[in-house]
Amino acid sequence: MVKILTEALEYGVCENLRKLEITGVSCRDVYAKCINPRVKSGRFMKILPDYEHMEYRDVYTCLLHRYRHILGLWQPDIGPYGGLLNVVVDGLFIIGWMYLPPHDPHVDDPMRFKPLFRIHLMERKSATVECMYGHRGPHNGHVQVVKKDEFSTKCNQTDHHRMSGGRQEEFRTWLREEWGRTLEDIFHEHMQELILMKFIYTSQYDNCLTYRRIYLPPSHPDDLIRPGLFKGTYGSHGLEIVMLSFHGKHARGTKITGDPNIPAGQQTVEIDLRHRIHLPDIESLRDFNELSRIVLEVREQVRQEQQQEGGPEDAEGLGQQSPQPCAEPPAEQAKGPGDGGAEAAAEPPAQSGQGQPFVLPVGVSSRNEDYPRTCRMCFYGTGLIAGHGFTSPERTPGVFVLFDEDRFGFIWLELKSFSLYSRVQAAFRNADAPSPQAFEEMLKNIQSLAS
Repeated sequence: MVKILTEALEYGVCENLRKLEITGVSCRDVYAKCINPRVKSGRFMKILPDYEHMEYRDVYTCLLHRYRHILGLWQPDIGPYGGLLNVVVDGLFIIGWMYLPPHDPHVDDPMRFKPLFRIHLMERKSATVECMYGHRGPHNGHVQVVKKDEFSTKCNQTDHHRMSGGRQEEFRTWLREEWGRTLEDIFHEHMQELILMKFIYTSQYDNCLTYRRIYLPPSHPDDLIRPGLFKGTYGSHGLEIVMLSFHGKHARGTKITGDPNIPAGQQTVEIDLRHRIHLPDIESLRDFNELSRIVLEVREQVRQEQQQEGGPEDAEGLGQQSPQPCAEPPAEQAKGPGDGGAEAAAEPPAQSGQGQPFVLPVGVSSRNEDYPRTCRMCFYGTGLIAGHGFTSPERTPGVFVLFDEDRFGFIWLELKSFSLYSRVQAAFRNADAPSPQAFEEMLKNIQSLAS
């Protein structure tokens, strides 16, 4: 019992463990939080109402302890598309939930999720794995721990994934679930091609996938905002999941889900926290050429600083430093009309609580017109763009716009496009990195796999 109580913390039990042991409710709290089991005398004689002749010791030994290493957040290997899987203990089940962004372009809506597999005890000392993919109910599946921080799933009855109407019915059902609409509702031909391509590519896996562990980014008191997962708009590709993390004087947005242009695992945006961009007045901001002039001046300043520091490699290396307070931008930094020089640079609106009016320049496209009309501050940044198949990738200048604690945006200067990001509000257990070094190593691994 002591060992079980000690490891109960792994499953989210935070009460006093000695008290739980004395009162005899620890097993119920850990193993059956969703039901009311009948309790008989003896520490391990708590019989589950749905499973005759089954004891909690068996639930722990054959289910929770055996599969404890797959709890947490994972990224499936689905080519450029990636994904976000959360494996949790739910009552007497271990369930793998795939988290999906809301339907495009409603970035502020909550995440959607669907079960991909579940594990439970059908009989004593034998755990059963069931595939939940498709629309014909649970069926036989398999889970294998490949190595540390990696596991795979396999469906043994893929015929359960087929629909009576054939591939056409499967596609229309997938389209309603994935996009919340029919193909006739999508008039953009390129978008139709991208959607059909994603369906063909992802459906071939039949829930036979390999997953690699991912961690939530560590936070630091000097971070601009709380790091974490965000939903972002990516044009015809729809909504994608991005992880925002802070690395000294830089912040990074890493794709957890991706597309054929910029695959999952790649660094979609990088923000240079040393270089504030002071926007012009609201009327001047409507002029794209004026914003472009300001950003390109900052880019030239960054380029000169990189040359003085030893080249762009050193600038990239800043992203590997441990978190530290952000430096104030230099007084000679490029500014928009009406800025007050060094005095304006030393007055961050995010700390003073003052907002600045914001509007997108004319000609900049946005999937979501319902973006905030005030912002806290802006920084120079770069965004990664590439051709189909991640060909000819390059980092191009842009503007990181901080709206509030839970929303930010990025203006892609070369694409004349705007992405709006909103925080994923779901809470994830067993997802914290054991150390900052482990998180950095995880970022390197998923990026190398994407390359």
